[in-house]
Parts: sequence; structure tokens; C-alpha cells
Amino acid sequence: MRDKILIVDDETDIVNMLRDYFELNGYEVMTAGGGKEAVKGAEKQPDIILLDINMPDMDGLEVCRAIRNFVSCPILFLTARIEESDKIMGFGVGGDDYVVKPFSMDELGARVAAHLRRERRQREAPRIRFDADAAIDYSARTFYFKGQALSLAPKEFDIIELLSTYAGQVFDKERIYEHVWGYDSDGDSTVVAEHVRRIRAKLTAAGAPSYVETVWGVGYRWKK
Repeated sequence: MRDKILIVDDETDIVNMLRDYFELNGYEVMTAGGGKEAVKGAEKQPDIILLDINMPDMDGLEVCRAIRNFVSCPILFLTARIEESDKIMGFGVGGDDYVVKPFSMDELGARVAAHLRRERRQREAPRIRFDADAAIDYSARTFYFKGQALSLAPKEFDIIELLSTYAGQVFDKERIYEHVWGYDSDGDSTVVAEHVRRIRAKLTAAGAPSYVETVWGVGYRWKK
């Protein structure tokens, strides 16, 4: 079965270029020319979404906020913005990655393929980890504390899965980025740090200990 990709951008030339590229590479392509159309397209449960941020009717951040609780697929923002505050805002509404315009089509294709490979790896045999009041169901991709499930974005759970699977082992930000985002690069400390901050905030709100420890100057580890 072909992977289904939803491409959202208000620039027709960009939509056509991306559609042609991904169709040639074997994807089933859906397109949307604006935010409201994108929300409707999300109903068809794409496997991955490429989402432009700057759109006139409903920007990409609003779209991501509207659909994130109902779709679990990776959402990659397409944007000319490169400020750290913009990245933090995007991850805060549930985005998984940023691709900065102008971009290489081959690099974008590699990022999309990497995200999809990561998603497929999550569908393996069930595993569960118990730790006092916490339980992690790796197959259902759910973290429970005292029986209550935490609402985690996909990449937040990916980080928990990586660190908890190797509890006590320290991972630097670059290694976390490569494992979780599945893309061979120098890593992005802003991306990792913001996701860890959100994980900790959700654990605190649930009354749970901060399982993710900072090893200053090195990285992060899951508390044994």
C-alpha cells in the first residue's frame, strides 16, 4: 500500500512541484491550498502532512492545533521562518519537524521517508515497562501514571521510548535527534530541548516525578 501524503500550501507552484515529486516517488498525494481545506483533508488520515505556515485563511499553526489530537501522523512545517521562537511555537502545537524554504527536494524526500520509517517501526510487537506508579505501553504508544494516560505528541513519546528503553544511559541531543527524527544530520538542540521541556511539564501536571534527567553538558537520561 502506498504512503499517503497531504501537501498544504497556498502557492500553487509549490503544491504542483511537490505533488509531481512525491507521485513520481510512489506516494498517494492529496493537496490543499489553504488551512480550512487542510483540516478537511486530515479527515482522510494521511500518513504524513507537509504544512505551510504562512497561509491567509488559517495559518499552519492553527491547522496543526486543530487536528493534532485527532491525527497521529508526523506533521512537517514548511516555512521561511527560522527564528527559535517560531520553532518553539510550532513544536508547542504538535509539529514534528521543520523544513526551511527554499529546500532541496531530495532532502525533503529523505526527511519524509525517515519520518515514515520511524512510524512503521513503532508498529512492532507489544512491549510494556512498569516503574512504580508509571507504565509505558510501547505498542499503544501510551504513558500512564497512576492509571491515567498522558496526552503526548508523537515525538514526545518517541523520546520517552528511547530514553526509557535504555534507562540510565545518557543520550546527547544530536543522538536523540537522529534516533527520534530518523534523519542523519548534526541534530537540532532547540527541537530536542523543547520536546523535553514539554514532556516534563506534562509529567509535572500529572503529579509524576521528572523521569527525564539532565546531565549537564552531556544530554539526557531516563531515571532508573
